[in-house]
Amino acid sequence: MRYIKLGRTGLDISPLVLGCMTYGVPDRGNHAWTLDEEQSRPFIRKALDLGINFFDTANAYSDGTSEEIVGRALKDFAKRDEVVIATKTFFHWRKGPNGGGLSRKAIFHSVDDSLARLGTDYIDLLQIHRYDQTTPIEETLEALHDVVKAGKVRYLGASSMYAWQFAQMVYTSRMHGWTKFVSMQDHYNLLQREEEREMIPFCIDEHIAVLPWSPLARGRLTRDWDEGSDRQKSDVFGGTLYNATEDSDRAIVAAVKKVADARGVPRAQVALSWVAHRDGVTAPIVGASKPQHLDDAVAAIDLELTEEETAALEEAYTPRAIAGFE
Repeated sequence: MRYIKLGRTGLDISPLVLGCMTYGVPDRGNHAWTLDEEQSRPFIRKALDLGINFFDTANAYSDGTSEEIVGRALKDFAKRDEVVIATKTFFHWRKGPNGGGLSRKAIFHSVDDSLARLGTDYIDLLQIHRYDQTTPIEETLEALHDVVKAGKVRYLGASSMYAWQFAQMVYTSRMHGWTKFVSMQDHYNLLQREEEREMIPFCIDEHIAVLPWSPLARGRLTRDWDEGSDRQKSDVFGGTLYNATEDSDRAIVAAVKKVADARGVPRAQVALSWVAHRDGVTAPIVGASKPQHLDDAVAAIDLELTEEETAALEEAYTPRAIAGFE
């Protein structure tokens, strides 16, 4: 595994991130398809064996049980200073007032709760899961700066929002001398390329790392369009992300199959290779619920598509509404 830098920082990361939303107690939260702790641990261990050192979770995943499972596994299988643990805050992680959002109170409490669940003294990358429409950004940004200065967080990142909102936060932090954002985790794949218009160019200009989530479009790019999965049947949020441009999406899925068949590789490798090698992309976030998922992800990093293959994959794309910001 070769390692790269996270944006303009000196932090060494693998060019793949293991997304840990898949791991959590199944009856907690709204992810009925998650794997329990016994099922999850082999995937975390295999990721480490393959050289992946970057693990991404969130305080809201499976009511916080994802953080607990990931924290215990990494403590058992790795040295703390050799892994990069990322988590997120914004969505409600507990009931009642101030149990979510990006107020100063919520950020301080959520960080302490995440540290306890992860079983660690610090979070490598704390990301705001969404933009908070109800809290002044100065309050949010100063609180984020303070948890860094308190030694509880090493770096700051953000996730899906409009580019103008992220730019506002980036420049407000700079104006006040507060800790900078070093990464953006956004929704980007062959079926959703709207981030190419503003967000990715902005991140390139600011040397901010881009960490795409759902690079395989919730698995839709890895199988025939009419073929579902157990996760797809129960994935409420995933059902809001696609199907708006079905004819275009069907053609893109068919193009992935054609390129993969010609190459003699799984479709997942082709679709992930496309994302991983796009301008501005630092490290895609991949989920793994079957052993081959991690093998395909690592193989995709070394799979270089030709210009003709890339053109074939992109040809059917049509503009669409953004999805995943809420």
